[in-house]
Amino acid sequence: MSATPPRFGALPHHDRFDYAAIHRRPDYRWPNGKRLAVYLGLNIEHFAFGAGLGANLAPALPQPDVLNYAWRDYGNRVGVWRCLELLDTLALPAGVLINTALYDHCPEVVDAFVARGDEIIGHGHTNAERQGEMTEADERALLRHCRERIAQQSGTAPAGWLSPWISESRVTPDLLAETGYRYTLNWCHDDQPVRLRTRDGGALWSIPYPQELNDIPMIVGRQLDAKDFAQMIVDHFDEMLQQSQQQPLVMGIALHPYLVGQPYRLRHLRRALQHLCAHRDDIWFTTPGAICDAVQTLSPDDRWTSTSPA
Repeated sequence: MSATPPRFGALPHHDRFDYAAIHRRPDYRWPNGKRLAVYLGLNIEHFAFGAGLGANLAPALPQPDVLNYAWRDYGNRVGVWRCLELLDTLALPAGVLINTALYDHCPEVVDAFVARGDEIIGHGHTNAERQGEMTEADERALLRHCRERIAQQSGTAPAGWLSPWISESRVTPDLLAETGYRYTLNWCHDDQPVRLRTRDGGALWSIPYPQELNDIPMIVGRQLDAKDFAQMIVDHFDEMLQQSQQQPLVMGIALHPYLVGQPYRLRHLRRALQHLCAHRDDIWFTTPGAICDAVQTLSPDDRWTSTSPA
């Protein structure tokens, strides 16, 4: 007796956007005729002591895990200030992804980026938690809290969001649109902005955010040396600059001060960013929010949305 034949067909789908090959999309340009938009995403995070999640330098120890907690805390005490000095030296803007717990722990860190005119982006209350494990009501409360706290403390409500650990529920994009966010960095599926479908039809854009050009998976996950990560940035940039002759592209670089703020890594990051700055006239150094603004100003005929026109 034969077994029941397997059922073959379409797999479950998120229905947030449709498939579209990148070489078959409308062409357009970024401001001032540029073809490649480049942004730095600086993740400034705070972690609970003795509990919760966190990247580890060494195997996790019984709580309180002083070794790993203190290693991450270096980023807010030392590393972030070294990164700020580097950004100032090179006159580079930043998209700053913050945990709102920073306003209680070290508000002067966020204030320093606000004073530079950098974009402040919502990144949860703490990276010791994952929002994908929350109820819909709790997740909505988190998104509202972060918008309100950032607006109150830093003067402007955030337009964008990156979930801690890029953890989503089934309804995260819907809740983002419903609570006033205009873009998400959670979906690392493209080199161009993509408009996502939401349940109430509200506009929400996916702005490209890197999981390869990102110091957490490369340095912590794959144990890449700092000089190799810096070379990745250079090689990625050179190739994207060439590719952008054919179509507009977005290149993000995701950084964490407790990693790249270590002196020997900062030396290599400096070299990589200096290489990018040597091409400053050829690219658009910007922020994720400015990219979202730019794509929203395009006519529906000039942008690819993968959904019905805005």
